[in-house]
Amino acid sequence: MDSAFLAALAGFFLLLFLGVPVAFALGGSTLLIYMLSPDFTLQQALPQICQDIWSGPDSFVLLAIPFFILSGLLLGRGGIARRLIRFAQFAVGWLPGGLACVNVLACMLFGAVSGSAAAAASSIGSVLVPAMEEQGYDRDFSSALTMTAATTGLLIPPSNIMIVYAAVAQVSIGALFLAGFLPGVLTGLSLMAAALFLSLKRGYKRTPFCGWAEGVRRFLDALPGLFLIVLVMGGITGTLGPTLKFTATEAAVVAVVYSLVLALIYREVRIAEIPGLLLETARITAFIMFLIGTSKAMGFALEIKEIPETTSRYLLSMGSSPLTVLLLVNFFLLVVGAFMDMTPAVLIFTPIFLPAMKALGIHPLHFGLILVANLCIGLVTPPVGTILFVGCAVGKTTIWKVLPSLIPFFLAMLFALAVTCALPSDWILWLPRAFGFQL
Repeated sequence: MDSAFLAALAGFFLLLFLGVPVAFALGGSTLLIYMLSPDFTLQQALPQICQDIWSGPDSFVLLAIPFFILSGLLLGRGGIARRLIRFAQFAVGWLPGGLACVNVLACMLFGAVSGSAAAAASSIGSVLVPAMEEQGYDRDFSSALTMTAATTGLLIPPSNIMIVYAAVAQVSIGALFLAGFLPGVLTGLSLMAAALFLSLKRGYKRTPFCGWAEGVRRFLDALPGLFLIVLVMGGITGTLGPTLKFTATEAAVVAVVYSLVLALIYREVRIAEIPGLLLETARITAFIMFLIGTSKAMGFALEIKEIPETTSRYLLSMGSSPLTVLLLVNFFLLVVGAFMDMTPAVLIFTPIFLPAMKALGIHPLHFGLILVANLCIGLVTPPVGTILFVGCAVGKTTIWKVLPSLIPFFLAMLFALAVTCALPSDWILWLPRAFGFQL
């Protein structure tokens, strides 16, 4: 492995340890790669890095990100979470440990319409964690379940991290969205099975069935929020008709308009709050776009040093079986996910590992889902798990208290990841192909 790359990688993690923002750590590491290379001088490196930072976010596809962020913020403030929880109580609340199952389903639904794990953890957790505690559930159990279930929304479309991967790997966003349904639902069902098992073991009570008439009312109340998934995916795939077919970016704009109308109809968001939501969207978008720019600079430097090709050859030499290589890559990504947020991890490691995956016959869409599923586990893994901290704040607990309760749900997520890895790519690609994507 190239010594300049190893030094830059060590420098990157050192800067992160010192508290330097991820984007600046990436930029500094990129500069280090150039400076340790005899073929470049500082006068050559700095203009190249600046050019890459400028051109990195210059993509029509990436325009979808700020719109989906704004849509998620509007849904989070617009009363959708409460309606989805009431519908989930009707759907699965009658099962043993009913509120635990409600928690998982509500997180899956809200994560799907908002595309944000943090929004799902805070919106669903703030309602259900206290409610579960009132019914005798352990607070740490409820918090751990909410954290892990919230990550399913990153696999079930629409998902901002999938857009980032699609831009880096140059794959169809619509096809990736459709492929994400299988591993997303599989992860949710695995978490629900773990919650059911623990609820039966601990004797947690089920929620009384509300009746079919009330259930229909709850479904109709939640239907406008759920329709957003149909609107976005139907528009991208063209199943709503030729006049309603649009790109992922256009779908994001439609999602914003629909979410805003819904929030205003529900009177959960006031007109005076919209500038604040726009400012928050701009703040999050600026961070992501700067991160994409510095990652583009890092990626170009890695290409010059032929790091992706070297990594691919090294991985292929480790074993002839795709499963062997996948195990190595999964182990690495699980470790990386514990120390790095999803977006920089996708931006850095997609170009490094993707050539090896292609050489082994693993489709880029399949690998994208494996990558995201790994990093979802990292979101609830200390020491840098973003959703771990959000869930602890919402559940009013600490990392050390909640860790024992997280273990069964970690195992459930690992099981779903293992199944996703083991499935043939044709199974993963079945749904996109059924909607007409040529893969």
